[in-house]
Amino acid sequence: MMQKTTREKLYSTANLLAIVTIFYNLVEGIVSIWMGAADETLALFGFGADSFIEVFSAIGVWHMISRVRANQGEMRDEFEQRALTITGASFYLLTVGLVLTSIINIWQQHRPETTLWGIVISSISISFMWLLIHYKTKVGKALNSPAILADANCSRACVYLSVVLFAASVGYEITGIGSLDSVGALLIAWLSWKEGREAFGKAKGLNCSCSCNCRQ
Repeated sequence: MMQKTTREKLYSTANLLAIVTIFYNLVEGIVSIWMGAADETLALFGFGADSFIEVFSAIGVWHMISRVRANQGEMRDEFEQRALTITGASFYLLTVGLVLTSIINIWQQHRPETTLWGIVISSISISFMWLLIHYKTKVGKALNSPAILADANCSRACVYLSVVLFAASVGYEITGIGSLDSVGALLIAWLSWKEGREAFGKAKGLNCSCSCNCRQ
């Protein structure tokens, strides 16, 4: 049986990780959208918008951890279901916006000013997110918490988004092919659509595509 003090320390760590995730996504979203608009790179702008949407999801996770910490069980409450619904709808709207804008940019042969900031931001994001996944998984296993493990596993989507942004940004800087930025935005749109579907699924108590069960 885990000692109460040890369990409390683990929940304090989980709570801290959730708060760090919220603030990191806020900063990342602001910087990405700002630089994406300034450099006219759609992939970076879409990445930033996705980060803002992730804030809603992260707030729901933080609320869940606070509730579970108070021994109220891991079933989702009304607040978390609303947060997931808002998150899912926002991801769908982002998907539509990115697809339409990407098509227009490809048609007009639009070229970003530069994608250097996309390389910088995506590199930082990949490193930071892997650290978050590592520590969330460690805490989730120690607490035997499916909810925290699900959060850690689904955070891998952020890594995939960062990899797409990195590849599109590097590709443009090397080749100068403007459509690579739009292709990267389309891939981000596809991943956003998947995140939206998972958010709605979790709001309804269904399994998400992560390897762990999302029926918390």
